[in-house]
Amino acid sequence: MDAISAASAASQSTAAKDKTKLGTNFDTFLTLLTTQLKNQDPLSPMDSSQFTQQLVQFSQVEQSINANQNLESLISLTKARAGSDAVGFLGKTVTLTDGTAGLKSGQAQWGYSLGSDSASTRLTISDSKGHTVYIGAGDTTSGLHAFSWDGKDNAGNTLPDGAYTLSVKAQTTDGTAIDAAVASQGVVDEVDLSGTEPMLKIGALLVPLSKATLISGH
Repeated sequence: MDAISAASAASQSTAAKDKTKLGTNFDTFLTLLTTQLKNQDPLSPMDSSQFTQQLVQFSQVEQSINANQNLESLISLTKARAGSDAVGFLGKTVTLTDGTAGLKSGQAQWGYSLGSDSASTRLTISDSKGHTVYIGAGDTTSGLHAFSWDGKDNAGNTLPDGAYTLSVKAQTTDGTAIDAAVASQGVVDEVDLSGTEPMLKIGALLVPLSKATLISGH
């Protein structure tokens, strides 16, 4: 099934049900109105303004439902397009710029850059719950640097595979902060389309599609 067909099928949801219900209610309204007109007193006819107003209200409700149905179709198309884009990342190398990387089999790698030479550089790694698990010294020269972590905390304990975040804090001798940026790379192994946003699996790491940047086909 292509993206448009899938979106069309998905759009038959709340708005479609509301439209069906409105149609049933409208048929009932017309039946009652016809019965009232047939049985009205010729000497005291019904006020037409009342049921005219009701017809206008039915029309307004129908327009709102049509607008909702079009919106549902647009959302479905957007999700289908996002899913198609996510599948295109399979086997591709992507980069993450939020500091996260996946630890797998005792191996996690990052790259970081310093805007200028520093007097001290501190590397801090935290787990998915925000707990600090490792603190170490980093390079102090300006430019790009690679950092490989063996998955052990400062006490030498081996930590489980999963998502970890590296933060870099560098400063001059007088304590002035130096600009630092962190990134990681990995190959997309799987794509999970079950949630509201496609998720890319990079080793032990699950990454929202919106946070991934395509690097290469290798």
